[in-house]
Amino acid sequence: MGIAAKQTGQPRNRAILRPALVAILLSGTAICAPVFNMAHAQAYSFSNVSVEGNSRVDAATIISYLGIGKGGAVSSGELNDAYQRVVNSGLFESVELVPQGSTLKVVVKEYPMVNVVDFEGNKRIKDEQLSSIVQSKSRYVYSPAQAEQDAATISEMYRVKGRLNAAVEPKIIRRSDNRVDLVFEIKEGKVTEVERLNFVGNRDFSDRRLRQILQTKQAGILHGLIQSDTFVPEKLEVDKQLLKDFYLSRGYVDVQVLDATGDLSRERNAGFVTYTIREGRSFNVGKVSVASAVEGVDAADFQRAMRLRPGVTYSPSVIEANVTRMEDLALKKGLNFIRVDPRITRNDADGTLDVQFVVTRGERIFVERIDIEGNTTTLDQVIRRQFKTVEGDPFNPREIKQAAERIRALGFFKNANVDAAPGTSPDQVVLNVDVEEQPTGSLTFGASYGASAGFGVTISLSETNFLGRGQGLNLSIGSATDNIDSGITFTEPAFLGRDVKFSFSANYRTQEYSETNYSTQALSVSPSLEFPLAENSRLQLRYTLFQDRVYNVDTDSSQVLKDEEAVGSPIGSSLGYTYSYDVRGKTLTPGAGLVFRFGQDFAGAGGEVSYVSTNVQALAERKVLKEEVTLRAIFEGGMITSFGDYDTRITDRYTGSGKIRGFDRSGLGPRDLTATNQDALGGNFFAVARFEAEFPLGLPTEYGIKGGAFFDVGSVWGLDNTQGGAIDDSMHIRSSIGLSLLWDTPIGPLRFNFAKAISKQDYDKEQTFDLQVSTKF
Repeated sequence: MGIAAKQTGQPRNRAILRPALVAILLSGTAICAPVFNMAHAQAYSFSNVSVEGNSRVDAATIISYLGIGKGGAVSSGELNDAYQRVVNSGLFESVELVPQGSTLKVVVKEYPMVNVVDFEGNKRIKDEQLSSIVQSKSRYVYSPAQAEQDAATISEMYRVKGRLNAAVEPKIIRRSDNRVDLVFEIKEGKVTEVERLNFVGNRDFSDRRLRQILQTKQAGILHGLIQSDTFVPEKLEVDKQLLKDFYLSRGYVDVQVLDATGDLSRERNAGFVTYTIREGRSFNVGKVSVASAVEGVDAADFQRAMRLRPGVTYSPSVIEANVTRMEDLALKKGLNFIRVDPRITRNDADGTLDVQFVVTRGERIFVERIDIEGNTTTLDQVIRRQFKTVEGDPFNPREIKQAAERIRALGFFKNANVDAAPGTSPDQVVLNVDVEEQPTGSLTFGASYGASAGFGVTISLSETNFLGRGQGLNLSIGSATDNIDSGITFTEPAFLGRDVKFSFSANYRTQEYSETNYSTQALSVSPSLEFPLAENSRLQLRYTLFQDRVYNVDTDSSQVLKDEEAVGSPIGSSLGYTYSYDVRGKTLTPGAGLVFRFGQDFAGAGGEVSYVSTNVQALAERKVLKEEVTLRAIFEGGMITSFGDYDTRITDRYTGSGKIRGFDRSGLGPRDLTATNQDALGGNFFAVARFEAEFPLGLPTEYGIKGGAFFDVGSVWGLDNTQGGAIDDSMHIRSSIGLSLLWDTPIGPLRFNFAKAISKQDYDKEQTFDLQVSTKF
C-alpha cells in the first residue's frame, strides 16, 4: 500500500498530465489500500500505533496527522481519511498503513533533502535570476509538486520574454544519506517575434502611423537586437489602450478598439497580431462656457483661468488640464470641496462638442492618512511630495489620480498604484500607495561619431534615485579624436521640500583643433536653482566659476589667436538665468509642439573676464498629412558683448560648429586671410534658422528608416579685434540645402546628411557629407 512520486522526467509536452496522473494514483492508492489489506474487515480498534521509516519527522507528528483515537472504533472510510491526511502533509514519498491486531503500523518513506538546486541549458536568463523565483531550496525537503510548480514558474518567465517554446523539466539525482540534487533542464527555444502587425477598420490613419503608437513592434532587419518585437500577449491590452488614447486625443470620441488578437505560427516562432478598430468621426470643440452652481462663487474668475477655444480638436487631456487649472484656482481662493464638472453637449450636425465647465460643491471628505508600501529603498518623503494633498486636506479624486501619474513618472518603480479606501469615519478616506521598486542605477558605455569630431567613447555612471532620496548623480568621462570631456552632476529635485531643483555640476573639457592649429581647455563649476513660473514655464538661476585657456597656437596662426594665448588662463565668474517655455505634447493641436528658451550670463562680478552673453532658442514642429510628415522650424541666436578692457576670446565666441549644415566645424564666420593658416576666429554674434521635414520612405516601419530634407540659413559675425580692419567680420549670409537619411537603430539614432552650400564666402570650408551617431549600449 502507498505511492512513490515519480522522479525521472517525461518529455515536456506531457508535463501537464503529470499532476493529474499523480492525483489519480494517489486517489487509487487511497481507495485500494484499506481494501487490499483489510478486505474482510469493516471496523477496527487500535490500542497502539507504531511508526517506522521516519528519521526527520517525529512519530508524534505523524500520529497527529492520523487523527485516530486509541481504543475507539475506526471504520474503513475513517482509516482511509487518516491515510490521506498523512499523504497530504507533503512530507513523505510513500505511506503505508498496516493493521496488526490492536496495533496500527504506519510505514513511511520520507522525501529526501535537497542537496543543491541547479539549472542546465539556460543562456538568456542567469542562474541568479532563476534561483530568486523558485521555491525549491537547498536543505529543504524535496517536493515533486513544488518542483513542478517551479518548472511552470520558470516557463512563465521565459514566456514573458517571448520564448513561448521554452520547455523546463525538473529531474533529481540521488545522493547518499537520502539527499537529491534537483536539476531543472531548460530548453530555451527561440524568441517568438511579431511577424506582422495588422489593423482592420482604420480609415483616417495609416497602418504605419498606428504602428508607431504601439509598444509591440514588428521584427525588422535588426530583430536580433530588438526586444520590443517580442510577442508578449500581455502587451496587447496595453496596446489597445494606447490606440484608444491616440484617437481620443484627436477628437474621435466614439472610437472603439474592438479586439486585439494574437495568433502563432505552427512552429510557434512567429506571431501575427491584428487590431480591430471602429474609428467614428473626429469632433472639434464648439461653444465653451463656465457656469457656477455654488452660491457666492463668480464664474467669471474661472472663465479667465480657462485655456480652451472653439474650433480646436477636442481632447480629453485638454479638458482635464483646464479642470485642474480651475480647481487649483479654487484652492488659491480658499474655496474647499470645489469641483469643476465638464459637461459635454454633442452636435452631430456640425461635428462639434459644446463644453460647459460647471463649478459645483463636492462631498465633504477628508484625507485621513497616506499609507505607503513596497518601497524598500526609496524614502517615504520622495513619494509623499508627489501629492499636493496631505493628511487632513479635502479629498480630490482628480488630484490623487495626477499624483499617481507623477509617482509613475519618477521612473523609480516598476508598478505604482494609488487607491482610496474608507477611513475610520464616513467623511474620511485612506490613500494606499503600493509600489514595486526597480533598479535606478546604470553603467553606460557610449560611442559617438561625427565627420568633424571623429570617433569618441563615453563611460557614464548614473543613479537617478541616489540613496533612495530621489536625487540624481551622474559621472561621465568621454574622449574623442580631438577632445576630452568629463563631468559630474548632482541634482536635488525638491530642494528644501519645495518644487525647486538644485543642481551642482563640475566640468572639464579640452579640444585640439588640428584644422585650426590651436587647443583650448575649459574648467567650470556651477550651482543652480530651477523652479516653475507657470504651468509650462520655468526659470533657472545659476552661478558659474570658470577658467579657460588657449594654448598650442601655431606660429603661422592669426595674431588674434596669439594675443589670446598670451592672456593665459583668466578666471571668470558669472551670474545667469534661463527662461524656458515648453508645450511639447501639451498644445491644443495634436502632433504639435513649441519650445522657447531665453538666457543671459553676466560675467564680471568677480574674476578677470567681463562680458554679457545672450542666447535665444525656439523650436516649433507639427505633424501633417495624417501625421505622416513632421515639419520643424528651429531658430537660434546669440550675442556676446565684452566691456571694460576685456576682449572676447575664441573660448567665448560662437564658431558656427554644427549650426549650418553643409559647412565644416570651423568652416564659416570671420577668418584671418592674412595669416598663413587662414584661421577661423568665430564671432560675437550668430543667427541661424533651420527648416526641416521628416517623412516615410515607403519602407516597412520596423526598419526604422525615414527620409528628411532641410534648408539652413544664417551667419556668424563680429570681432572685438579685427587687426585694424584686416579681418572681415561682416555679417555674410550663408545657406544650404540637403537631404537626410534617418535610421533609428537599436544601438542609437543614425543621421546621414548630404548637404550643398548655396550662399557662402570664397574662404568658407564646406562639408557635403556628415554622419552622426549617438549611442548607448
